[in-house]
Amino acid sequence: MNIYKTSIFILLLIASCTEVKKNDQDDKVVEILEWNELIDSDLSKWDTYLSYQHQVGYDGSQPKDEQGNLIPPIGLNNPDYDVFTTFQEGEETIIRNSGEYYGCLITKDDYENYHFQIKYKWGNKKWAYREDLLKDSGILYHSVGPYGIEYWRSWMLSQEFQIMEGHTGDFWSQENSVIDVRAYKPESVLDPLADKNQDYIPIGMNSPYRNYCQRSGNYENPHDEWNTLDLYCFEGKSLHMVNGEVVMILKNSRYVDENGTDVPLTRGKIQLQSEAAEVFFKDIRIRKIDSLMPEKRSLF
Repeated sequence: MNIYKTSIFILLLIASCTEVKKNDQDDKVVEILEWNELIDSDLSKWDTYLSYQHQVGYDGSQPKDEQGNLIPPIGLNNPDYDVFTTFQEGEETIIRNSGEYYGCLITKDDYENYHFQIKYKWGNKKWAYREDLLKDSGILYHSVGPYGIEYWRSWMLSQEFQIMEGHTGDFWSQENSVIDVRAYKPESVLDPLADKNQDYIPIGMNSPYRNYCQRSGNYENPHDEWNTLDLYCFEGKSLHMVNGEVVMILKNSRYVDENGTDVPLTRGKIQLQSEAAEVFFKDIRIRKIDSLMPEKRSLF
C-alpha cells in the first residue's frame, strides 16, 4: 500500500469511527462522570434545620409548653444542638444523625438533572415518637420554599425517597407535591405498590390514591451493614434504587399551587431527614447528567 492509499485509508477509518461515535451518542447520551463530593468534616455544603422532639400523640399542630404557650421551632443552623455530627473511620468521614430532634440537613445548593448517591446504616438509638416504631429517615429531593410547612413542621415542600426499616425506597409526598408512579392501584386499606409493569398513578395532593406508595421490593442489607442508595432525577422523572435494584419509577414531578394548578417541580435542594432514629451516612456525592442511559430510560 503506497503513501497515498495509506492516507486515504486512515481518513476513511477516522470518518468511520467518528460516525459510529456520533450514532452511539445519538442513542445513548453520556452521563457526565465528575462526582461532586458532599461530605467534609465541617459539613460545609449543608445547612441544618431542626423543629421539635415530637412526642407520642402528636397531631400535626404546633407543640405547646405546660402553660399552653406555642413553642417555636429550634430553627436554622442553631449551634446549641448537635443532631448532625461527623467523625473519622479510617480515611472516611461519617455523618452521625442522632435523630433526637425532627429536622434535616439541607444542601446549600439547588440541583437539577442529577445522579445522587448515598450510603447509610442504622444506629441503635430511637427517640420519643418512634421508640416503638420502625427506624425512619429519608432523602427529600426537589426541595423548595420555606422550612417546616408539612405535617411534622420539619421539612420543605419536596418529593421523598424514604429510608426506613423494611421500606427503603418508598415514596411520600411532602406538603402539596405530586408525582406519577408505576404502581398497582390500592384496594380498601391497602397502599399503592410500585411495579415496573403497571401504568402510572398519581401520588400526592388531591390524588384518590393518597400521598404514599410502597417500593416494589425489599433489597435492604442487614441492620449493621451499609446500604447504597441511588437517586436519578432527569426532567421530572426519577428512579429510586436500593443496593443496585430499581424499586420505584416516577415521572411528572410537580406541586399544586394555591390556585389548584399543577406546577413542575424538577429542581431544588436535597434534605436528609432526622426523624427520631439514629442513622449514619457516608459517601454522599452527586453528579450532573445530560440524560438517562438507555436501560434506565426504557423503564419509563
